[in-house]
Amino acid sequence: MKLAIFGASGATGRHLVKQALDAGHDVRVLLRRADGLPLDHPRLSRIVGGFDDAVAVQAVVRNADAVVSVLGSRKGAPATICTDGVRSILPAMQAAGVRRLIALSAYGALETSTASWFIRFVRSVIADKMRDKDNMELLVRDSDTDWTLVRPPALTNGQAQGRYRAGAALRPGLTGHLSRADLAAFILATAQGGSYIRAAPVVAA
Repeated sequence: MKLAIFGASGATGRHLVKQALDAGHDVRVLLRRADGLPLDHPRLSRIVGGFDDAVAVQAVVRNADAVVSVLGSRKGAPATICTDGVRSILPAMQAAGVRRLIALSAYGALETSTASWFIRFVRSVIADKMRDKDNMELLVRDSDTDWTLVRPPALTNGQAQGRYRAGAALRPGLTGHLSRADLAAFILATAQGGSYIRAAPVVAA
């Protein structure tokens, strides 16, 4: 497959890029700096630019079999990074005729926002981040793409376990968690298998 990955330099993105390359896929990424991803591989292509550069975004998605956004907030990133990213990615996909989109969201977004008192508490603590996920999901759901919204609970930097549970009705509970390595594996499997079209699966250990 030819994969276009946004957010490749992040904690989940690095796992996803490496796993995709190890699986034999061609990967193209958008980076603000050429050295933003410390990985060299003959099937990895870097496009340097930002979401305000439509030409760069279009270059990333051109001829892709699937587009993956694993954007997330981190120090120095705008509070609307997920929404802003998808707002640029969607028209680029439309122009390129690419339909498959997988976007990383979070358990607690939109209709899962009142799943438990704990989720309501978490949303109050990280209100800006969750609002960004909500708005990003609304844009994706309103698009004419074959989208999947992936909703993990708390993420860890633990080792990949190679097993996880997934489903739109899954409730991970108060102790729900997932390693970023396993999250990347689920996203890659979803891209390869074409599963969860126009669905928002929750995935947890």
